[in-house]
Amino acid sequence: MMKKNQLVWTGYIFLIIFFIASCAGGAQLRRDQAEALRKLGEAYLKDQNYTYALRELFKAEELYPDDHILQNDLGIAYRMKGKSDLAIRHFKKALKLKPDYAPARNNLGAAYFDKKDWDAAIDCYKEVADNILYATPHFPLNNLGRAYYEKKAYKLSEKYYLEALEIEPKYVPALQGLGQTYIAMGKISESVAALESAVKEAPEFARAYFFLGKAYRLSRKYNKAYAAYNKVLSLVPETPLAVEAEKEIKKMKKLRLIRRR
Repeated sequence: MMKKNQLVWTGYIFLIIFFIASCAGGAQLRRDQAEALRKLGEAYLKDQNYTYALRELFKAEELYPDDHILQNDLGIAYRMKGKSDLAIRHFKKALKLKPDYAPARNNLGAAYFDKKDWDAAIDCYKEVADNILYATPHFPLNNLGRAYYEKKAYKLSEKYYLEALEIEPKYVPALQGLGQTYIAMGKISESVAALESAVKEAPEFARAYFFLGKAYRLSRKYNKAYAAYNKVLSLVPETPLAVEAEKEIKKMKKLRLIRRR
């Protein structure tokens, strides 16, 4: 009788072990499928096809929502579609799953920046910049420069742009941001130097040419200003930036600072 009971219990134990193993295998299978869908979504993100990216990322989330990288990807896709509140929700989910995940913290700052919540953005960027394990600290430092510029705290903006450039001297967004900040500070010669470096490193960067045009105009180098604004028109025609460049050209012509061409 004892042997029969032992056989029964042994059978139950084997069934339980098989069930646990099956569940574990199924969970791993779902994770693997979710990862494959996430990577497909990331490929769409890279191609700037945010609608298709979301479609694949939703499928991945149904299979395995506790992936911090997936939640960060969802935040990126929503942010690129102009859905800042949804982006913030997913970046926060990513950070809840992995509090030290610096890319999500930086992206959370960017989403707050989109909402013009400069102080919340600054808090995020500072936390990332202070993370000694973050591989590209010039990114959050540059972002701090941008946020302080928007707050009109130009000395702090200059400080963080310079810190970013100390790490990566040829980082074009920081060169452009620094030049723009110097215009606001009235440091025109310094602005010209920073913006000339920016367009040297990135000859197709229309925004840098636009502010270089402003810096040249303020330094009374009108022909150079005209050339810089025209470069904007050739690089990004029929864009809001091109419209602004055209306005600046018309102003100079009206004031007879350049010859009508």
